Amino acid sequence: MQSGDLRLKLIGRVAQPLTSANITANRFEVTVRDLSPAEAGRVGESVAEVQRAGVVNYFDSQRFGFLKHGQGFIARQLVRGDWEGALRAFLATPSELDKSDDAKVKAFWRDHWGEWQLRAPHEAGKRYAPLLRRLREDPRDFKGAFMHIDRRLRAMALFELQSYVWNEGVKRYLGARVPGAELIGMRYQAGALTMPRSLSRELRDDLWSRTFPLLAPDSTFDYPRIETAALGALKAQGLQLSDLRVPETPQLFFKHEERPLFVVPGKLRVNEPRRDELNRGRLKVNLSFTLPPGAYATLVVRRVLWFADTAGHKPAPAAVTPPSPEPPRPKPERIGFLEQQRRKKEARTARRKKAT
Repeated sequence: MQSGDLRLKLIGRVAQPLTSANITANRFEVTVRDLSPAEAGRVGESVAEVQRAGVVNYFDSQRFGFLKHGQGFIARQLVRGDWEGALRAFLATPSELDKSDDAKVKAFWRDHWGEWQLRAPHEAGKRYAPLLRRLREDPRDFKGAFMHIDRRLRAMALFELQSYVWNEGVKRYLGARVPGAELIGMRYQAGALTMPRSLSRELRDDLWSRTFPLLAPDSTFDYPRIETAALGALKAQGLQLSDLRVPETPQLFFKHEERPLFVVPGKLRVNEPRRDELNRGRLKVNLSFTLPPGAYATLVVRRVLWFADTAGHKPAPAAVTPPSPEPPRPKPERIGFLEQQRRKKEARTARRKKAT
């Protein structure tokens, strides 16, 4: 069966329905374009580095959707019990990157915060109907309104902060174990990441066998260096383990999980550079590899092509706290119909006088 770019082929039958738990690996084929001859010539060497040292199993930019769209880490408001702040970040912070009606709905509620009797004049506003219905019933029940957000989005708000702290903790841990001269820096949505270009066999075997914790209130540690790095990253956010709770809300919780520290792309291959038909005078290469579930193919591609990224030539900057959402703008002046007509009449009179 084939439809457009989608092709389905029957390869067998199973007794039970397939689920994501049946996935052992994901296979990727990526075309990298717009490379100079010098850049294309370095890809093979960089692939060999990745095969020898692996790739740090960071969470890449796609994990941080709220942050990308200017809403910040909503979990920070949640752990403080600031339900109004969390709801304002979700409902009333339009993204500069989003030109859809959803951004217009968010802009409407930014400008009319608290005026729940109003209706956003956009079709996209219907997705927020359940939480707005709750606010019309009780204008101060921001928690009740927030809990009407889709549970997957609520969970993602916690995952984003947890993932950021994981990334920052791993950077600290690698900085304590890998010589600085062997680390390269790469920018991403939440700041910068570091990757080793080479590792001694002994250190490589040790790092490849380790996990690093996604933190929760019940997290415990078997290795002092990992504990120091993880808790140091959490402290940099002004938090400690006991703070990783949403007050009186058992439906929202941080869960401890051990994530592999490194991932080694399987069947990593690169073809010879070829002419890039979309970019005159430039070259392209094809990369193919497999990864276990939960690992980011974009990190592998960017690690292989780190030298083509201008940030790759610079040391990774110190971790910074991503900006919080901007404060709401002042509400525009609202005038009635008669006042609008009076002002229009005055404007017409002024124009006539100017013309004479």
